[in-house]
Amino acid sequence: MSDVYSIIVKFFQEGGFFLIPIAIVFFIGLAIAIERWMYLTYERRRNIKAFEDFIPLLRTTEMEKMQMYTRETTAPVVRIIGCGLDMMKVSKQRADVENAMNEGMLETMPKLESRTGYLAVLANVATLLGLLGTIIGLIGAFTAVANADPAEKSTLLSSSISVAMNTTAFGLIAAIPLLVLNAILQNKTKKIVTSIEMSAVKFLNIMTLHRFIEAGMPRPDVTVSPFAQGAAAAQAAAAQAAAQQAAAPQAPQQHSEAVAHQGESVPVNNHESQINPTQVITENSSVLNNGLASA
Repeated sequence: MSDVYSIIVKFFQEGGFFLIPIAIVFFIGLAIAIERWMYLTYERRRNIKAFEDFIPLLRTTEMEKMQMYTRETTAPVVRIIGCGLDMMKVSKQRADVENAMNEGMLETMPKLESRTGYLAVLANVATLLGLLGTIIGLIGAFTAVANADPAEKSTLLSSSISVAMNTTAFGLIAAIPLLVLNAILQNKTKKIVTSIEMSAVKFLNIMTLHRFIEAGMPRPDVTVSPFAQGAAAAQAAAAQAAAQQAAAPQAPQQHSEAVAHQGESVPVNNHESQINPTQVITENSSVLNNGLASA
């Protein structure tokens, strides 16, 4: 242990002045990385808990309670949903609500990405400081060799170059961890943003489903597979259309017989009582797809 300590001390003593600014840059970047890691971890846990607490309110569709919860909670995901709830007072169109939530997302993103980009900049600064220290060290080494004894020039030059390379080595030692930390924090930030976007889409889908239910669409059975629901709905629609089409010709025939008994000739429009099965299936399928997309 003492040997390692002595090597480190000797390294800094022989490295020259530029080791000090490189060390300062490294510790600044390390402090930023620790602060960002703690902040992002806290925000991720807070978003998860806030959305889990919001789900029961979302299922009840009580707008006042949901709006009160979004005002009392400072989690980013709830704030974004609050923007959508505020827009629903003015317009309940999905596009308008989605635009309002996108605006809230744009306000939240800078807070999540703040200061993370400095790590890459500090890594580059550390590398450049190391190269600058090496160049200045080489300039001093060649200047000293020019005035030295010819017999000692080779030894003095090799030792001076070795010392000058210490700054480059230390610059890389500082830059590599900062670049790794930058990549880790960017990935962590991306996961948080993705989770917020997924929660926002879930909110939009659930609110859209509630609108369909209020409009008269039956509530979907969550115990049945969505594919089974789609197949059953399509079959039911086709059977209903076929039954109505089969019953359609009987009405014109009875109506014609009644007209004949009366001695009158009245034209009968056979197309009024017919139902297009394709239109029925299309309408039922579109409603079903909207409901499944909202689940």
